Amino acid sequence: MDFIKTAVAIGAGAIGAVFLAPVALGTAGFTSAGITAGSIGAKMMSVAAVANGGGVAAGGMVASLQAIGAAGLSGAGTIAVASTGAAVGFLTRFFR
Repeated sequence: MDFIKTAVAIGAGAIGAVFLAPVALGTAGFTSAGITAGSIGAKMMSVAAVANGGGVAAGGMVASLQAIGAAGLSGAGTIAVASTGAAVGFLTRFFR
């Protein structure tokens, strides 16, 4: 029975992370229409622009989050997010 609970926790963590990652990015302001004014994403972009002399570096964190917010997770990104969610689901079994 403990094996089944652990498997359910791992599965729920993986599936939940894959579905909630785009929601979290959208909430932070990284949308398909661009970065939402006044959002956490806009503040991050402002800090990155000041640090880089006025522009946001391609391949940086802000640019990567915006790309994911606009186009969704890639296959490798989905695997990474699901793996992280599965690990969190597994670890929660020890803190109940």
